[in-house]
Amino acid sequence: MIPMLKSPDVALALEQNQPVVALESTIITHGMPYPQNLETARAVEGMVRDMGAVPATIAVLNGTLHIGLTAEQLEELAQAKNVAKLSRADLAACMALGGTGATTVASTMIAAHLAGIEVFATGGIGGVHKGAELSFDISADLLELAQTPVTVVAAGAKAILDLPKTLEVLETQGVPVIAHRQDDFPAFWSRSSGLKAPLRMDDAADIAEAHRMRGALGLPGGQLVANPIPAEHEIPPEELSPIIAEATLNAEEMQIAGKEVTPFLLRRIFDLTGGQSLNANIALVLNNAALAARIAGELAKDR
Repeated sequence: MIPMLKSPDVALALEQNQPVVALESTIITHGMPYPQNLETARAVEGMVRDMGAVPATIAVLNGTLHIGLTAEQLEELAQAKNVAKLSRADLAACMALGGTGATTVASTMIAAHLAGIEVFATGGIGGVHKGAELSFDISADLLELAQTPVTVVAAGAKAILDLPKTLEVLETQGVPVIAHRQDDFPAFWSRSSGLKAPLRMDDAADIAEAHRMRGALGLPGGQLVANPIPAEHEIPPEELSPIIAEATLNAEEMQIAGKEVTPFLLRRIFDLTGGQSLNANIALVLNNAALAARIAGELAKDR
């Protein structure tokens, strides 16, 4: 039996077929410093509620998979040290050993599906890292999208990645990549990566219908909704490119590898942008939470 606990409001919402939006927890433990991480987590949950859905922040606490956190649990997690970063490969082991861990995109998708949640809002997905032809560093997020039926709303893939290769892998795995209200694939802090998205949809109802149709067809996996950061908060690509290049070089010089690469790069880019990247990150997560809640609301109408 899976040691899984739904918070009272999430459990009630699922019982009553109300819209629920899953939220990851690595953005709290590995994506932002305290107290901005706690403030952002509260704001994102608040945005989901304001849009008529119930937020379900997911994490493993003392071996139990929590679908929805209390205010006290959220605050404890935001200040916790040495929290494991859990993807598909680590989730079961952490739970078996009674550990505490924050969920990535992949493990949040797994947990959401187990709980019966169909929509998940995050910042940006992982993808193919630059130099992956030598390192084989490809995020488990891409394969999770190919097998777990959850619609993921993100501001594209993180701009530190090799975005053309990331799109190629998603296409190979049969994952629909749907740009929201624009033709270009967004690049996290920037509205455009310069790459055309395979699909475009302008309405939450259409995205929800595409989700339903995949289920009806028996197709495995979910879909990626690429929702661009609001224009007033974006950092233009021409400003970011040299900063990302410098941060990537720093990581190589320090021999940062594996799961530590993304957190290191995000921290370094924060320093190099004077904190502007964090402000943009917060804005795009809130924007994604709002769209995810609208999609969840559309899906709930037919239940």
